[in-house]
Amino acid sequence: MTNQDLLAIADEFGTPVYVYDAEKIRFQYNRLKNAFSNVDDLQINYAVKALSNLSILKLINSLGGGLDTVSIQEVRLSLKAGADASSIIYTPNGVSLEEIEQVAQMGVQINIDNLSILEQFGTKHPKVPVCIRINPHVMAGGNSNISVGHIDSKFGISIHQMPHLLRIVENTGMNINGIHMHTGSDILDIGVFIYASEILFEAAKNFKDLDFIDFGSGFKVPYKPGDIETDIEELGEKLTQRFETFCKEYGKQLRLVFEPGKFLVSESGKFLARVNVIKQTTSTIFTGIDTGFNHLIRPMFYGSHHEIHNISNPEGKERFYTVVGYICETDTFANNRRISEIKEEDILAFSNAGAYCYSMASNFNSRYRPAEVLWNDGKAHLIRKRETFDDLIQHQIMVDIS
Repeated sequence: MTNQDLLAIADEFGTPVYVYDAEKIRFQYNRLKNAFSNVDDLQINYAVKALSNLSILKLINSLGGGLDTVSIQEVRLSLKAGADASSIIYTPNGVSLEEIEQVAQMGVQINIDNLSILEQFGTKHPKVPVCIRINPHVMAGGNSNISVGHIDSKFGISIHQMPHLLRIVENTGMNINGIHMHTGSDILDIGVFIYASEILFEAAKNFKDLDFIDFGSGFKVPYKPGDIETDIEELGEKLTQRFETFCKEYGKQLRLVFEPGKFLVSESGKFLARVNVIKQTTSTIFTGIDTGFNHLIRPMFYGSHHEIHNISNPEGKERFYTVVGYICETDTFANNRRISEIKEEDILAFSNAGAYCYSMASNFNSRYRPAEVLWNDGKAHLIRKRETFDDLIQHQIMVDIS
């Protein structure tokens, strides 16, 4: 997409608006697939929580990808998008046994991450295939808010609880067909990932009838020019060799599974916002835009960086701006950032807006959530309408208390 394409989208669909480039999603999917081309059986399950629009799920499905879900609602969205139940894995955390049972009835692969539910489910449904999520106690990634494999994480069954886990499996006679880990996002050190994988391989030896080993994801993408990212090609080379060796030792060809979310969709997304006001104070030039953390919470929530470009004046002289939203809270997107000179009514484009952006949007301040557009084959397709006042009140019930 060119700046002119983005400006045309802003003009046609209004702002704020999320725009996703289908070709970039295809590129990232094929890049990961090619990195592991020497694996005999590879499955890429897209993490739905990153961006759950039905059109995105349908696109992933058309590429041959499966879907990684964390709620029964995401399972239903995946089925609605045309995915086969057998291509979906369900990895919840802290949900009720009833929800897990409902998903199991849909024919979806279940992944359980705590001993209590494992024992309850295995006792009632010993024949249903179950994957087990292991916590390898490995700290990966640079942000503690999105690292989930460390010792204090609420996710997964501790590797140190393996004796208890095996006792439950033996006592219930349940069918364990997969083993899983997810260390968290923004993994840079391939060595750390390989180390965690060795822990998973060792744990897998305890189960004789596995069909797959799921290594999760958490691959880092670049957020700014010159930024470092996970070397997928190096990981592919090193993990493929180790995985195939393990399969020979195990005596069975297993499926290697990944669950990329951010890696597939982050760089595909642009978030377009219009400048409402330029406000100069004694020390700062504020750029106030027609959105806030109700639409893009990541910078305020855990300090994520999004490059911001003035696509209305891309060649203009750079000045320093603090970009803020219109919410009645402090909603700062960027502090003292160098951006091409900005005027009121200009359109700003936020990069890396494909993952965990719209999916965490809200109606805070009773603002409408924005539209979503998919750019495919040189054309813009509306894939979610902008909300209206009727959407805002449709589930409210006004009670007469006079």
